[in-house]
Amino acid sequence: MMYQAYQSYVDMAAPLQAVASAVTASSAAWPGLLSPNSRTREFDAFHEWLALARLTHQRPPFGIRSVQIDRQVVTVSEEVVNRTPFCSLLHFRKDVQPTLPRVLLVAPLAGHFATLLRGTVATMLAEHDVYVTDWHNARDVPLADGPFGFDDFVGHLVRFLELLGPGTHVVAVCQPTVATLAAVALMAEDDSPAQPRSMTLIAGPNDTRVNPTQVDEWTVRTPLAWFENNLIDLVPMRFPGAMRRVYPGFVQLGAFMSLDLRRHVSALIDFYNYRVQGDTGKAEVIRAFYANYFATMDLPAEFYLDTVSRVFQQHALPLGKLLIAGRRVDTRAIKHTALLTIEGEKDDICAVGQTEAAHEMCGSLPPYMKTHYMQTGVGHYGVFAGRRWEAQIYPIVRELIHDSEIRRASVHAPEGSETVC
Repeated sequence: MMYQAYQSYVDMAAPLQAVASAVTASSAAWPGLLSPNSRTREFDAFHEWLALARLTHQRPPFGIRSVQIDRQVVTVSEEVVNRTPFCSLLHFRKDVQPTLPRVLLVAPLAGHFATLLRGTVATMLAEHDVYVTDWHNARDVPLADGPFGFDDFVGHLVRFLELLGPGTHVVAVCQPTVATLAAVALMAEDDSPAQPRSMTLIAGPNDTRVNPTQVDEWTVRTPLAWFENNLIDLVPMRFPGAMRRVYPGFVQLGAFMSLDLRRHVSALIDFYNYRVQGDTGKAEVIRAFYANYFATMDLPAEFYLDTVSRVFQQHALPLGKLLIAGRRVDTRAIKHTALLTIEGEKDDICAVGQTEAAHEMCGSLPPYMKTHYMQTGVGHYGVFAGRRWEAQIYPIVRELIHDSEIRRASVHAPEGSETVC
């Protein structure tokens, strides 16, 4: 079995990784223990590199303890406001609660923990009340809790939006843009008061027929049975989710890295060199990214196979054929939720045009409620984290949310009153 073979390798490598982690921790705790010559820097850098370049299966912490609001440092704590076997709705609660737009950040269920969006959260937190879908590692979910498919994912989004109530804004990153469109469409059709005021879709495969990548084309040509027979395995007996069918996170990570292996190898070499040179700032940026990137989680097999079939092979949503719990999803039902789509020029995972396709699907939205932005010079991760996200992309998201708040206030202003913008 693929999973069992992988776990056996991890168990054998664990002592070496433990030694590397211990050496790294000792060097950090007693920096003056060894004289700071080139040999000791190389020694420390090698062990830090060895400790970093390994897969983990535990969710890293978000580690956001404070945020500055109007020149005041406000303490932040994590609070689970709703929990299912497969997901926790996580609230970044501030000890001072100013009136800020409420945002549901939909993290991808694609092999990484929601903490991959730490930079996204940290940027938005000062000006928004942020909630995140913190998906659970499927290998830790007991078999007795049942399956989890694409319909269940959409159901979770509807549940969370209804729990948060009217006035919420939703921001979906990568893979869940399709499920988010479906959830908002179903809520619109039901005329739910909790349908979000705005919907931001970032680098998602809304229609992979548009500018298809080699992976998209290969997925269409490959029978679904191949994915099930070659990529799905059982969780080993030692874990809480023993015998659950999953798409292992280490397989997904390998697929991601293979798309740009040279860049990842170069980045890890740079990390070592920066440590040797004493450039801790640049090394820390790389370390922080890979600490999250190498933290992998397993996907429920049902969800993975549903996504491959419905999103990448059938193109069910753009063709108007997507069924959720037996209901056909009609994205033309969305009439009151402002739409923003964001893409990266160099995105090798979700090609340019695939996210923007949501504009055609949401045909009932007037043009003034639809915005598209394409960021030059960034790849997939650069559209939701890093300098370009903070300086160029986030301000556009903030403006959409702000304008949606003002538009809503204008619509509900008492007759004869004036709204000052």
